Amino acid sequence: MKGTIQSLCLVLCLMGAVAYGQGINVSGVVTSASDGSPLPGASVLIKGTTQGVPTDADGRFTLEVPSETSVLVFSMIGMTSQEITVGTQTTINVSLEDDSRTLGEVVVIGYGTATKRDLTGSIVTIKGSELADKPNANPINALQGKVAGLSVVTSGRPGQEPDIRIRGTNSINGVRPLYVVDGILNDNINFVNPADIESVEVLKDPSSLAIFGVRGANGVIAITTKKAKSGQLQVNFNSTVGFKQVVNRMSLTNADQFKELYNEQLQNQGVAPYDYTIWMGNTDWQDQIFQNGLLNYNNVSITGATDKNRFYMGIGYINEEGIIKHEQYNKLTLNINDELRVSNNLKFGFTFNGYRAALPVNKGVGGAIRAVPIAPIMDQASGMYHTLPDFQRAQVYNPLVDVELQKFTAIAREYRAVGSIYGELNFLKNFTFRASLFADYGFNTSRSYQPLVMVYNPQIVGDSKVDSLVRQTSVSQNQSIYPKIQQDYLLTYAKRFGDHDLTVLGGVTTYFRGFEGTGSSIQQGSSFPIPNNPRFWYTDNVGDASTRLGSGSAWESATLSYLGRVLYNYQGKYLVNASFRRDGSSAFLGSGRWQNFGAVGLGWVLSEEDFFKEQSIFDFFKVKGSWGVLGNQNIDDRYRYPAYPTLTAANSGVFGNNVVAALQNEYIADPNLHWETVHAMEGGVEFNMLKNRLQVEANYYNKLTKDILVIVPGIAGTAPGLSNLGEVSNNGIELSATWNQDVTNDFSYTLSGNLTTMNNKVRKLSTTGYQIISGASRTTEGYPIGYFWGYVADGIYQSEAEIVRSPSSSIGEVFPGDIKYRDVNGDGFITEADRTLIGNPTPDLMYGASASARYKGFDLGVELTGVYGNEIFRDWNRSTFAQFNYQTERLDRWNGPGTSNWEPILNTSRPNNYQISSYWIEDGSFFRIRNVQLGYNFSQEALKRLRMKSLRLFVNAQNLATFTNSTGFTPEIGGSATSFGVDGGTYPVPAIYTFGVNLNF
Repeated sequence: MKGTIQSLCLVLCLMGAVAYGQGINVSGVVTSASDGSPLPGASVLIKGTTQGVPTDADGRFTLEVPSETSVLVFSMIGMTSQEITVGTQTTINVSLEDDSRTLGEVVVIGYGTATKRDLTGSIVTIKGSELADKPNANPINALQGKVAGLSVVTSGRPGQEPDIRIRGTNSINGVRPLYVVDGILNDNINFVNPADIESVEVLKDPSSLAIFGVRGANGVIAITTKKAKSGQLQVNFNSTVGFKQVVNRMSLTNADQFKELYNEQLQNQGVAPYDYTIWMGNTDWQDQIFQNGLLNYNNVSITGATDKNRFYMGIGYINEEGIIKHEQYNKLTLNINDELRVSNNLKFGFTFNGYRAALPVNKGVGGAIRAVPIAPIMDQASGMYHTLPDFQRAQVYNPLVDVELQKFTAIAREYRAVGSIYGELNFLKNFTFRASLFADYGFNTSRSYQPLVMVYNPQIVGDSKVDSLVRQTSVSQNQSIYPKIQQDYLLTYAKRFGDHDLTVLGGVTTYFRGFEGTGSSIQQGSSFPIPNNPRFWYTDNVGDASTRLGSGSAWESATLSYLGRVLYNYQGKYLVNASFRRDGSSAFLGSGRWQNFGAVGLGWVLSEEDFFKEQSIFDFFKVKGSWGVLGNQNIDDRYRYPAYPTLTAANSGVFGNNVVAALQNEYIADPNLHWETVHAMEGGVEFNMLKNRLQVEANYYNKLTKDILVIVPGIAGTAPGLSNLGEVSNNGIELSATWNQDVTNDFSYTLSGNLTTMNNKVRKLSTTGYQIISGASRTTEGYPIGYFWGYVADGIYQSEAEIVRSPSSSIGEVFPGDIKYRDVNGDGFITEADRTLIGNPTPDLMYGASASARYKGFDLGVELTGVYGNEIFRDWNRSTFAQFNYQTERLDRWNGPGTSNWEPILNTSRPNNYQISSYWIEDGSFFRIRNVQLGYNFSQEALKRLRMKSLRLFVNAQNLATFTNSTGFTPEIGGSATSFGVDGGTYPVPAIYTFGVNLNF
């Protein structure tokens, strides 16, 4: 009997299997209704059963249903569910609406994607549409003020990378974040066209960064380029034209003012008055070098997609002039990607980014702000540029010598080819395997020419007034290549069962990068100058062969990594994000070769709890936190191989009559050297209120960088050491809020703002009292990185009697009119021990805000940004070796008791006044109207007649106005990890005015 029952059960099971096997195969794509982007991880469930599947990374699904009467339920946390009866359909495409703004948004995380609602950390998404219409050759410039915790110090120079820091300066050895473009790891995004960007994600917290191992500590900026969307076939063209100009000129003395001050200075120094007979100019050198630079950005893209194939191609061209005459930057980009779906379970694809740039011959502003105004521009009779007076001629050239006589004397080109091929297989319903091969090849080449430089010098005795500043021509050549190869092999398991949603990722990845550079130079022969013609600018066929010099350098490094991550949520309430990575590096030996990194993030969506649903204030509320250990290998090139020090010259040995040169290691490497680590934590909340109109996020972050590579001073003449001894902390608060409201069908508006506080401190370096010194910048234990260190200016000595009553100075003799320094330690003397912190280049506060509105076809947007609480060290005119032009502030100098208590006497022979002190410190706080844009979108009725899908015209003003107390061209001054905020004559950040058109057809 028992055997019969078992047989009957087996037959019934087989019949059920056959019946199910004869069901209907249904496939399709689930996308977001807001922007058409695919929704990975959405649930497709047969109603009334537990049978279903999640969508893959492209939002696709395949499911076998029992019959035509089956109903499919499409759902995703943060989206409005839909139910669809199968009927005779075998393809069902569904668009889900957000039931809460931004919560259902899919964001890029390391080696995958997730919905914003499921995140346990801080990832900010900026849509590509917010970047495309802004005049920025580098798209990161457009992020300024948009993201809490992200510091973007822009440069006005064409093609120049901005200084990027995420949540402070983490290390003394490097600050650059990691860039990830469509999966490939990189250290810059020069090759990316802003018009090709779909979205930018800024990853800041440990739970999102740990998966990047040794590359994640400084933060990650992930770029996703545009792909064709299903059913789309369109051509897009956009063009922008405009001009840029310097709006904040430096206030310098004119000829009469200069003569007044210089005569007084000479009198104070006991020198006879200067003879101005042949120096009757009144030249504003800023007017002479600056121009209104023109710019033109053009982009064309073609996209086409079917159920089997998705193709995108974008071509971009940038032509941009600098604000100094004859600066020219050209950039050509090509972006192609294609994906072929062989079956519902298998697809292949490739991406390619090509880049060619012609870099400008960079010119500086130093000459224009230092040259005195009394010199004429040219000698009209000879047609030659005029030299400057003898009191500054050796140190400062006529600024037009560089701008005009040495224009177009360099040819610099950058080439880049970045691409990938990949294959992805879905199997056993819940598994996805993806294999990717990435390659990045950069090739840079430059040739430069030094022409003969002749100027008119009226002070030369004799008939000839020709002064040769450069007496020999020369040529230099340089070439370099930057190969990178990356391989990713990733296996993902994703399954939703009941109230549980689980995604598990495991993988292996390798990364290789290298560099090879060569250079050579040659000078002219004794009597034959090298022609000023680019076809002669090669060092192998011109000049004097005996002067030919050559150089070369190369390096390479590689990593092998194992990674894993678990994303889990229960009922959409309780969230877990755990990740791990083990990195092996070729840069170290022994135990330091392998390092482990990882993080855990937890989240609690209180708004899903029954007790929380009784209130009506919050529509969504999440508490989150994460902790992890991150790695930092993005450090200076001098530590390319930390465990393998280079050889440097040592004391020579003498053996009889022979002197033998000696070599020694640059430093003694700790045998346990390894990459730096950052122990980071974050806690915060996210909530939506007032029918999801208001979204707020608040986070507290705390990072402690350990194991920083620091030099340990040698003892008794021994070589120094290198060890993992340093510690730096960064902590602060990030706040961001957005208000969206659709007032009517025709009118809507958005307001948003963000604020970040920063507190940076060096906890430990190597030995007690060890300092890293770079001019006015110091880095030492107990202070912020790169703080300004010097004397505190405490007014001006007004009389000899005041000098007698004041602490005695041992740093130099002082007289009335000199700067009085504070006796900081109170010992009754002014000594070097009274130097202290006089400024901090790291701001206490960063902020940004924006407002946008739409009325019918019109749209208006305003972006604001600023920083508060940082200082700038003015260093461009702190010299006693040459006489520079004066800032107009020096008109208020001390020239008698009571005339000034801040501006000292005019006298360069008194070194006391040129000490590094708070006199040279300026307030670096600023507020800027970053962007204003007005646009108009043509109506569908008008577009039908034009046979277009969309047409938009817009005008844009960037850097419209900057409000600051600093005296330089810009308060934005970047630099290195340990020396930044120093104004040595910083290139201006100009205002840019553009008009553009964007059309689709």
